[in-house]
Amino acid sequence: MFDSWEELENSLIECKKCKLCTNRTNIVFGTGNRKASIMFIGEGPGADEDLQGEPFVGKAGKLMNMAFDTLGIDRKEVYIANIVKCRPPGNRNPEQDEATACLNYLRNQVILVKPKIIVLLGSVALKNILGQEYGITASRGKWIEKRGIWYMPTWHPSALLRDESKKIDFIKDLKLVIEKNKEFIE
Repeated sequence: MFDSWEELENSLIECKKCKLCTNRTNIVFGTGNRKASIMFIGEGPGADEDLQGEPFVGKAGKLMNMAFDTLGIDRKEVYIANIVKCRPPGNRNPEQDEATACLNYLRNQVILVKPKIIVLLGSVALKNILGQEYGITASRGKWIEKRGIWYMPTWHPSALLRDESKKIDFIKDLKLVIEKNKEFIE
């Protein structure tokens, strides 16, 4: 594990731990407040993210930003990362070996950020962080506490693009996150 952001980021520059490195334009490390009380974790970068080197800047990211704006969440005040740091081809879900290769980078990000709340965006994030026994449909909207961190599984913003009815759940879940975060601030 690395003690500083600089060491962690430098360790990723030439990463070739999995086959995703062969087609990447950029490593999509993470963005936001490195001391945030709320961290969001998605599955992996898409085409726009790969080009810009920043998570959640494509269509799903724009939808997430709209939800943030609606609820008064400042994107610069949360930290946003993904399970994998390189784009899976065709925006497919990361394969287990790819996720496993990247998980120590993400764990180190969590250690450095020290969030009180982690929002798990979709099934890939949920299963890789909390375990394969968890399902997004059953877990969504329910707090799970482990080792002093509160986890809120919710729909991935890309799921909202495919099924607009999930937007209501997504907003409700983010409202729960805001309320829980207030408890930590007070």
